[in-house]
Amino acid sequence: MSSDSFQPAEGATSASTEERGRATGESESALETARRQLARAAAHLEIDESIVDRLEHPTRVLEVTVPVRRDDGSVDVFTGYRAQHDSVRGPYKGGLRYHPAVTRDECVGLSMWMTWKCAVMDLPFGGAKGGVVVDPKSLSGEEKERLTRRFAQEIRDSIGPTKDIPAPDMGTDPQTMAWLMDAYSMQEGETIPGVVTGKPPTIGGSYGREEAPGRSVAIVTREICSYDDRPLEDTTVAVQGFGSVGANAARLLEEWGATVVAVSDVNGAIYDPDGVDVASIPSHDEEPEAVTRYVTEGHADAAGLERLSNDDLLELDVDVLIPAAVGNVITEDNADDIRADIVVEGANGPTTFAADAILDERGVQVVPDIIANAGGVTVSYFEWLQDINRRKWSEKRVNEELESEMLEAWNAVVREVERRDVTWRDAAYVVALSRVAEAHEMRGLWP
Repeated sequence: MSSDSFQPAEGATSASTEERGRATGESESALETARRQLARAAAHLEIDESIVDRLEHPTRVLEVTVPVRRDDGSVDVFTGYRAQHDSVRGPYKGGLRYHPAVTRDECVGLSMWMTWKCAVMDLPFGGAKGGVVVDPKSLSGEEKERLTRRFAQEIRDSIGPTKDIPAPDMGTDPQTMAWLMDAYSMQEGETIPGVVTGKPPTIGGSYGREEAPGRSVAIVTREICSYDDRPLEDTTVAVQGFGSVGANAARLLEEWGATVVAVSDVNGAIYDPDGVDVASIPSHDEEPEAVTRYVTEGHADAAGLERLSNDDLLELDVDVLIPAAVGNVITEDNADDIRADIVVEGANGPTTFAADAILDERGVQVVPDIIANAGGVTVSYFEWLQDINRRKWSEKRVNEELESEMLEAWNAVVREVERRDVTWRDAAYVVALSRVAEAHEMRGLWP
Protein backbone atom coordinates (compact mmCIF):
# COMPACT_ATOMS: atom_id res chain seq x y z
CA MET A 1 0.00 0.00 0.00
CA SER A 2 1.44 3.36 -0.97
CA SER A 3 0.91 6.57 0.93
CA ASP A 4 -1.36 7.67 -1.93
CA SER A 5 -3.88 5.03 -0.88
CA PHE A 6 -4.80 7.05 2.21
CA GLN A 7 -7.63 9.44 1.32
CA PRO A 8 -8.82 12.56 3.13
CA ALA A 9 -11.52 11.82 5.68
CA GLU A 10 -14.69 13.88 6.06
CA GLY A 11 -14.30 16.99 8.19
CA ALA A 12 -10.53 17.39 7.64
CA THR A 13 -10.15 21.14 7.84
CA SER A 14 -7.64 23.74 8.96
CA ALA A 15 -7.28 24.51 12.68
CA SER A 16 -10.46 26.17 13.92
CA THR A 17 -11.29 28.73 16.55
CA GLU A 18 -12.79 25.88 18.56
CA GLU A 19 -9.48 24.03 18.46
CA ARG A 20 -7.70 27.19 19.55
CA GLY A 21 -10.01 27.43 22.54
CA ARG A 22 -9.23 23.84 23.59
CA ALA A 23 -5.53 24.57 23.97
CA THR A 24 -3.89 27.15 26.16
CA GLY A 25 -0.45 28.14 25.02
CA GLU A 26 1.23 28.36 28.40
CA SER A 27 0.04 25.02 29.80
CA GLU A 28 0.71 22.73 26.83
CA SER A 29 3.14 19.91 27.45
CA ALA A 30 5.10 18.24 24.68
CA LEU A 31 2.90 15.17 25.08
CA GLU A 32 -0.35 17.14 24.81
CA THR A 33 0.88 18.95 21.72
CA ALA A 34 2.15 15.73 20.11
CA ARG A 35 -1.19 14.00 20.65
CA ARG A 36 -3.14 16.94 19.22
CA GLN A 37 -0.90 16.95 16.15
CA LEU A 38 -1.38 13.20 15.73
CA ALA A 39 -5.16 13.65 15.83
CA ARG A 40 -5.03 16.44 13.23
CA ALA A 41 -2.93 14.36 10.87
CA ALA A 42 -5.14 11.32 11.33
CA ALA A 43 -8.19 13.43 10.41
CA HIS A 44 -6.72 13.86 6.91
CA LEU A 45 -6.25 10.12 6.37
CA GLU A 46 -8.27 6.92 6.36
CA ILE A 47 -6.38 4.98 9.01
CA ASP A 48 -7.50 2.15 11.28
CA GLU A 49 -8.48 3.81 14.56
CA SER A 50 -6.67 1.13 16.51
CA ILE A 51 -3.37 2.21 14.93
CA VAL A 52 -3.97 5.82 15.95
CA ASP A 53 -4.87 4.65 19.46
CA ARG A 54 -1.59 2.73 19.67
CA LEU A 55 0.41 5.71 18.43
CA GLU A 56 -1.00 7.93 21.19
CA HIS A 57 1.03 5.90 23.68
CA PRO A 58 4.68 4.84 23.88
CA THR A 59 5.65 1.21 23.61
CA ARG A 60 7.42 1.56 26.94
CA VAL A 61 8.96 4.12 29.28
CA LEU A 62 11.97 3.10 31.34
CA GLU A 63 12.46 4.99 34.62
CA VAL A 64 15.71 4.42 36.49
CA THR A 65 17.50 5.64 39.60
CA VAL A 66 21.00 6.98 38.95
CA PRO A 67 23.18 7.33 42.07
CA VAL A 68 26.33 9.41 41.51
CA ARG A 69 29.28 9.98 43.82
CA ARG A 70 30.11 13.68 43.88
CA ASP A 71 33.64 15.02 43.96
CA ASP A 72 33.36 15.69 47.72
CA GLY A 73 32.52 12.05 48.41
CA SER A 74 28.78 12.53 48.93
CA VAL A 75 26.22 10.64 46.87
CA ASP A 76 23.32 12.24 45.01
CA VAL A 77 20.50 10.26 43.43
CA PHE A 78 19.00 11.36 40.12
CA THR A 79 16.07 10.07 38.06
CA GLY A 80 16.49 9.06 34.44
CA TYR A 81 14.02 8.19 31.70
CA ARG A 82 14.03 6.56 28.29
CA ALA A 83 10.76 6.70 26.36
CA GLN A 84 10.47 4.38 23.36
CA HIS A 85 7.49 5.37 21.25
CA ASP A 86 7.30 3.19 18.14
CA SER A 87 9.68 0.80 16.38
CA VAL A 88 7.54 -0.48 13.52
CA ARG A 89 9.96 1.00 10.94
CA GLY A 90 13.22 0.21 12.74
CA PRO A 91 15.21 0.69 15.97
CA TYR A 92 14.21 3.50 18.32
CA LYS A 93 16.18 6.69 17.75
CA GLY A 94 16.34 9.92 19.71
CA GLY A 95 18.26 12.30 21.90
CA LEU A 96 19.35 12.10 25.51
CA ARG A 97 19.12 15.33 27.52
CA TYR A 98 20.40 16.46 30.91
CA HIS A 99 18.10 19.16 32.23
CA PRO A 100 16.33 19.91 35.53
CA ALA A 101 12.93 20.11 33.76
CA VAL A 102 13.09 16.60 32.24
CA THR A 103 9.88 14.67 32.92
CA ARG A 104 8.34 11.39 31.88
CA ASP A 105 5.65 13.09 29.79
CA GLU A 106 8.17 15.37 28.10
CA CYS A 107 10.22 12.35 27.05
CA VAL A 108 7.10 10.61 25.73
CA GLY A 109 5.99 13.66 23.73
CA LEU A 110 9.45 14.20 22.27
CA SER A 111 9.73 10.49 21.41
CA MET A 112 6.50 10.82 19.40
CA TRP A 113 7.99 13.74 17.47
CA MET A 114 11.04 11.60 16.75
CA THR A 115 8.80 8.90 15.25
CA TRP A 116 7.29 11.46 12.87
CA LYS A 117 10.66 13.06 12.14
CA CYS A 118 12.24 9.75 11.14
CA ALA A 119 9.17 8.84 9.07
CA VAL A 120 8.94 12.13 7.18
CA MET A 121 12.62 11.71 6.29
CA ASP A 122 11.91 8.04 5.38
CA LEU A 123 14.64 6.80 7.73
CA PRO A 124 14.47 3.19 9.01
CA PHE A 125 14.06 4.26 12.63
CA GLY A 126 11.33 4.75 15.19
CA GLY A 127 11.17 7.42 17.87
CA ALA A 128 12.70 7.61 21.34
CA LYS A 129 13.78 10.27 23.82
CA GLY A 130 15.44 10.18 27.19
CA GLY A 131 17.00 12.25 29.86
CA VAL A 132 18.19 12.71 33.40
CA VAL A 133 16.65 15.22 35.79
CA VAL A 134 19.77 17.23 36.54
CA ASP A 135 21.27 20.65 35.94
CA PRO A 136 24.43 19.80 33.97
CA LYS A 137 25.97 23.13 35.01
CA SER A 138 25.98 21.85 38.60
CA LEU A 139 28.22 18.92 37.65
CA SER A 140 31.97 18.88 37.27
CA GLY A 141 33.37 17.11 34.24
CA GLU A 142 34.17 14.05 36.34
CA GLU A 143 30.70 14.01 37.89
CA LYS A 144 29.06 14.26 34.47
CA GLU A 145 31.14 11.32 33.28
CA ARG A 146 30.17 9.23 36.31
CA LEU A 147 26.51 10.14 35.81
CA THR A 148 26.67 9.14 32.14
CA ARG A 149 28.39 5.84 32.75
CA ARG A 150 25.97 4.87 35.53
CA PHE A 151 22.97 5.88 33.43
CA ALA A 152 24.37 3.81 30.55
CA GLN A 153 24.52 0.80 32.85
CA GLU A 154 20.94 1.34 34.07
CA ILE A 155 19.49 1.45 30.53
CA ARG A 156 21.97 -0.96 28.91
CA ASP A 157 19.48 -3.77 28.32
CA SER A 158 17.14 -1.38 26.48
CA ILE A 159 19.61 0.20 24.05
CA GLY A 160 21.85 -1.11 21.28
CA PRO A 161 22.56 -0.53 17.57
CA THR A 162 19.55 -2.65 16.59
CA LYS A 163 17.35 -1.70 19.57
CA ASP A 164 17.59 1.97 20.54
CA ILE A 165 20.27 4.46 19.55
CA PRO A 166 20.67 7.60 21.72
CA ALA A 167 22.20 10.87 20.52
CA PRO A 168 23.12 14.26 22.02
CA ASP A 169 20.45 16.73 23.10
CA MET A 170 20.14 19.60 25.59
CA GLY A 171 22.93 19.38 28.17
CA THR A 172 24.76 16.55 26.41
CA ASP A 173 27.39 16.57 23.66
CA PRO A 174 29.77 14.35 21.67
CA GLN A 175 31.86 13.69 24.79
CA THR A 176 28.76 12.45 26.61
CA MET A 177 28.07 10.06 23.75
CA ALA A 178 31.68 8.86 23.85
CA TRP A 179 31.34 7.98 27.54
CA LEU A 180 28.04 6.21 26.95
CA MET A 181 29.45 4.24 24.03
CA ASP A 182 32.51 3.25 26.05
CA ALA A 183 30.46 2.16 29.07
CA TYR A 184 28.15 0.08 26.88
CA SER A 185 31.06 -1.43 24.94
CA MET A 186 32.97 -2.37 28.11
CA GLN A 187 29.94 -4.25 29.43
CA GLU A 188 29.40 -5.99 26.09
CA GLY A 189 33.06 -6.97 25.80
CA GLU A 190 33.56 -5.41 22.36
CA THR A 191 33.65 -1.95 20.80
CA ILE A 192 30.20 -1.10 19.51
CA PRO A 193 30.26 2.44 18.07
CA GLY A 194 26.75 2.09 16.59
CA VAL A 195 25.07 2.14 20.01
CA VAL A 196 25.00 5.96 19.92
CA THR A 197 25.36 8.69 17.33
CA GLY A 198 26.74 12.19 17.68
CA LYS A 199 30.12 10.84 18.83
CA PRO A 200 33.46 12.50 18.04
CA PRO A 201 34.66 11.39 14.57
CA THR A 202 37.78 9.82 16.04
CA ILE A 203 35.69 7.03 17.61
CA GLY A 204 33.14 6.49 14.87
CA GLY A 205 31.26 9.76 14.76
CA SER A 206 30.31 11.39 11.47
CA TYR A 207 31.75 14.56 10.06
CA GLY A 208 29.07 17.22 9.78
CA ARG A 209 26.82 15.78 12.52
CA GLU A 210 26.93 18.78 14.85
CA GLU A 211 26.20 21.23 12.03
CA ALA A 212 23.46 19.09 10.46
CA PRO A 213 20.32 20.39 12.25
CA GLY A 214 21.24 23.99 11.44
CA ARG A 215 22.11 23.03 7.87
CA SER A 216 18.71 21.40 7.37
CA VAL A 217 16.96 24.49 8.79
CA ALA A 218 18.84 26.61 6.26
CA ILE A 219 18.00 24.22 3.40
CA VAL A 220 14.30 24.23 4.27
CA THR A 221 14.30 28.02 4.62
CA ARG A 222 15.88 28.32 1.19
CA GLU A 223 13.34 25.93 -0.30
CA ILE A 224 10.23 27.59 1.10
CA CYS A 225 11.52 30.98 -0.03
CA SER A 226 12.02 29.50 -3.50
CA TYR A 227 8.52 27.99 -3.38
CA ASP A 228 7.14 31.46 -2.62
CA ASP A 229 9.25 33.05 -5.39
CA ARG A 230 11.12 34.99 -2.72
CA PRO A 231 14.83 35.42 -3.63
CA LEU A 232 17.11 34.87 -0.64
CA GLU A 233 18.92 38.06 -1.56
CA ASP A 234 15.70 39.96 -0.75
CA THR A 235 14.90 37.99 2.41
CA THR A 236 15.35 39.18 6.00
CA VAL A 237 15.76 36.61 8.77
CA ALA A 238 15.64 36.70 12.58
CA VAL A 239 17.08 33.76 14.52
CA GLN A 240 16.26 33.14 18.17
CA GLY A 241 19.00 31.04 19.73
CA PHE A 242 22.64 30.90 18.65
CA GLY A 243 23.54 27.35 19.55
CA SER A 244 24.53 24.77 16.98
CA VAL A 245 21.15 24.96 15.22
CA GLY A 246 20.64 28.72 15.15
CA ALA A 247 24.26 29.65 14.49
CA ASN A 248 24.77 27.20 11.63
CA ALA A 249 21.44 28.11 10.05
CA ALA A 250 22.20 31.83 10.29
CA ARG A 251 25.71 31.46 8.88
CA LEU A 252 24.59 29.38 5.93
CA LEU A 253 21.68 31.67 5.10
CA GLU A 254 23.99 34.67 5.25
CA GLU A 255 26.45 32.84 2.99
CA TRP A 256 23.62 32.10 0.53
CA GLY A 257 22.61 35.75 0.34
CA ALA A 258 19.93 36.30 3.00
CA THR A 259 20.13 39.23 5.40
CA VAL A 260 20.16 38.04 9.01
CA VAL A 261 18.97 41.07 10.96
CA ALA A 262 18.78 39.62 14.48
CA VAL A 263 20.21 36.78 16.58
CA SER A 264 20.02 36.05 20.28
CA ASP A 265 21.33 34.06 23.22
CA VAL A 266 19.83 33.41 26.65
CA ASN A 267 20.59 36.99 27.76
CA GLY A 268 18.86 38.75 24.87
CA ALA A 269 19.10 39.68 21.20
CA ILE A 270 21.00 42.03 18.93
CA TYR A 271 19.34 43.68 15.94
CA ASP A 272 20.43 45.66 12.90
CA PRO A 273 17.94 46.19 10.04
CA ASP A 274 20.88 46.31 7.63
CA GLY A 275 22.15 42.92 8.77
CA VAL A 276 24.23 41.43 11.57
CA ASP A 277 27.66 40.01 10.73
CA VAL A 278 26.80 36.56 12.07
CA ALA A 279 30.00 35.00 10.78
CA SER A 280 31.97 37.06 13.31
CA ILE A 281 29.89 36.02 16.34
CA PRO A 282 30.85 32.80 18.17
CA SER A 283 28.09 30.24 18.60
CA HIS A 284 27.07 29.13 22.09
CA ASP A 285 29.16 25.99 21.66
CA GLU A 286 32.20 28.05 20.69
CA GLU A 287 31.75 30.72 23.37
CA PRO A 288 28.68 30.62 25.63
CA GLU A 289 26.55 33.81 25.75
CA ALA A 290 28.74 35.55 23.17
CA VAL A 291 25.87 37.24 21.30
CA THR A 292 25.08 39.88 23.90
CA ARG A 293 28.74 40.29 24.88
CA TYR A 294 29.35 41.17 21.24
CA VAL A 295 27.72 44.51 22.06
CA THR A 296 28.66 45.01 25.70
CA GLU A 297 32.35 44.35 25.07
CA GLY A 298 32.41 46.84 22.19
CA HIS A 299 33.26 44.59 19.24
CA ALA A 300 34.51 46.58 16.28
CA ASP A 301 31.56 45.49 14.13
CA ALA A 302 28.97 46.13 16.84
CA ALA A 303 28.35 49.80 16.06
CA GLY A 304 24.70 50.45 15.29
CA LEU A 305 23.45 47.21 16.83
CA GLU A 306 20.34 47.51 18.99
CA ARG A 307 19.77 45.38 22.09
CA LEU A 308 16.41 43.59 22.26
CA SER A 309 14.81 40.96 24.46
CA ASN A 310 14.22 37.46 23.13
CA ASP A 311 10.49 38.20 23.14
CA ASP A 312 11.05 41.34 21.06
CA LEU A 313 13.05 39.35 18.49
CA LEU A 314 10.05 37.08 17.89
CA GLU A 315 7.92 40.08 16.94
CA LEU A 316 10.30 41.74 14.47
CA ASP A 317 8.99 42.66 11.03
CA VAL A 318 11.02 40.15 9.01
CA ASP A 319 10.36 37.73 6.17
CA VAL A 320 11.50 34.62 8.06
CA LEU A 321 11.56 33.91 11.79
CA ILE A 322 13.59 30.93 13.01
CA PRO A 323 12.91 30.03 16.66
CA ALA A 324 15.93 27.81 17.36
CA ALA A 325 16.29 28.00 21.13
CA VAL A 326 13.66 26.21 23.23
CA GLY A 327 10.09 24.99 22.99
CA ASN A 328 6.83 26.89 23.56
CA VAL A 329 8.11 30.38 22.69
CA ILE A 330 5.31 31.19 20.24
CA THR A 331 2.11 30.91 22.24
CA GLU A 332 -1.50 32.02 22.23
CA ASP A 333 -0.34 35.19 24.01
CA ASN A 334 2.08 36.42 21.33
CA ALA A 335 0.97 34.68 18.11
CA ASP A 336 -1.03 37.72 17.00
CA ASP A 337 2.14 39.82 17.34
CA ILE A 338 4.31 37.65 15.07
CA ARG A 339 5.02 39.78 11.99
CA ALA A 340 7.12 37.32 10.00
CA ASP A 341 5.61 35.85 6.84
CA ILE A 342 7.26 32.47 7.45
CA VAL A 343 8.22 30.63 10.64
CA VAL A 344 10.77 27.84 10.29
CA GLU A 345 10.98 25.80 13.49
CA GLY A 346 14.61 25.20 14.40
CA ALA A 347 13.91 24.09 17.97
CA ASN A 348 11.68 21.18 18.93
CA GLY A 349 8.12 22.34 19.58
CA PRO A 350 8.63 26.14 19.60
CA THR A 351 5.00 26.76 18.55
CA THR A 352 2.13 25.66 20.76
CA PHE A 353 -0.96 24.07 19.27
CA ALA A 354 -3.06 27.16 20.06
CA ALA A 355 -0.49 29.51 18.52
CA ASP A 356 -0.30 27.34 15.41
CA ALA A 357 -4.05 27.78 14.88
CA ILE A 358 -3.72 31.56 15.20
CA LEU A 359 -0.81 31.75 12.76
CA ASP A 360 -2.72 29.58 10.29
CA GLU A 361 -5.74 31.88 10.44
CA ARG A 362 -3.46 34.89 9.90
CA GLY A 363 -1.81 33.31 6.85
CA VAL A 364 1.62 32.90 8.45
CA GLN A 365 3.33 29.82 7.01
CA VAL A 366 4.90 27.52 9.60
CA VAL A 367 7.39 24.85 8.54
CA PRO A 368 7.41 22.28 11.37
CA ASP A 369 10.38 21.05 13.32
CA ILE A 370 9.90 17.44 12.21
CA ILE A 371 11.28 18.35 8.81
CA ALA A 372 13.11 21.64 9.42
CA ASN A 373 15.63 20.37 11.99
CA ALA A 374 15.67 16.76 10.79
CA GLY A 375 19.24 17.12 9.56
CA GLY A 376 20.44 15.91 12.95
CA VAL A 377 18.71 12.54 12.86
CA THR A 378 19.45 12.18 9.14
CA VAL A 379 23.19 12.52 9.64
CA SER A 380 22.86 10.30 12.70
CA TYR A 381 21.49 7.71 10.28
CA PHE A 382 24.54 8.26 8.09
CA GLU A 383 26.76 7.82 11.17
CA TRP A 384 24.97 4.59 12.07
CA LEU A 385 25.54 3.29 8.54
CA GLN A 386 29.22 4.23 8.73
CA ASP A 387 29.59 2.44 12.07
CA ILE A 388 27.85 -0.71 10.90
CA ASN A 389 29.91 -0.87 7.70
CA ARG A 390 33.14 0.39 9.32
CA ARG A 391 33.56 2.97 6.54
CA LYS A 392 34.11 6.68 7.01
CA TRP A 393 32.41 9.29 4.80
CA SER A 394 33.97 12.66 4.02
CA GLU A 395 32.20 15.80 5.21
CA LYS A 396 31.58 16.69 1.57
CA ARG A 397 29.75 13.41 1.01
CA VAL A 398 27.75 13.82 4.23
CA ASN A 399 26.58 17.28 3.19
CA GLU A 400 25.74 16.12 -0.32
CA GLU A 401 23.75 13.15 1.00
CA LEU A 402 21.96 15.41 3.50
CA GLU A 403 21.03 17.88 0.77
CA SER A 404 19.60 15.02 -1.31
CA GLU A 405 17.60 13.55 1.60
CA MET A 406 16.25 16.96 2.63
CA LEU A 407 15.09 17.80 -0.89
CA GLU A 408 13.39 14.42 -1.29
CA ALA A 409 11.54 14.88 2.01
CA TRP A 410 10.66 18.49 1.19
CA ASN A 411 9.24 17.53 -2.19
CA ALA A 412 7.08 14.83 -0.55
CA VAL A 413 5.65 17.46 1.80
CA VAL A 414 5.10 19.92 -1.07
CA ARG A 415 3.07 17.28 -2.92
CA GLU A 416 0.75 16.88 0.07
CA VAL A 417 0.39 20.65 0.48
CA GLU A 418 -0.67 20.99 -3.12
CA ARG A 419 -2.79 17.84 -3.22
CA ARG A 420 -4.74 18.42 -0.01
CA ASP A 421 -4.56 22.21 0.37
CA VAL A 422 -3.27 21.90 3.94
CA THR A 423 -0.64 23.66 6.04
CA TRP A 424 3.02 22.71 5.95
CA ARG A 425 2.68 21.12 9.38
CA ASP A 426 -0.34 19.06 8.39
CA ALA A 427 1.37 17.97 5.18
CA ALA A 428 4.53 16.86 7.00
CA TYR A 429 2.48 14.89 9.53
CA VAL A 430 0.39 13.31 6.78
CA VAL A 431 3.57 12.11 5.04
CA ALA A 432 4.96 10.76 8.32
CA LEU A 433 1.78 9.19 9.66
CA SER A 434 0.89 7.53 6.36
CA ARG A 435 4.29 5.80 6.33
CA VAL A 436 4.04 4.67 9.96
CA ALA A 437 0.44 3.50 9.50
CA GLU A 438 1.36 1.59 6.35
CA ALA A 439 4.13 -0.21 8.23
CA HIS A 440 1.74 -1.12 11.05
CA GLU A 441 -0.81 -2.47 8.56
CA MET A 442 1.82 -4.52 6.74
CA ARG A 443 3.25 -6.01 9.93
CA GLY A 444 -0.11 -6.52 11.65
CA LEU A 445 -0.65 -7.09 15.37
CA TRP A 446 1.11 -9.99 17.13
CA PRO A 447 -0.07 -12.31 18.56
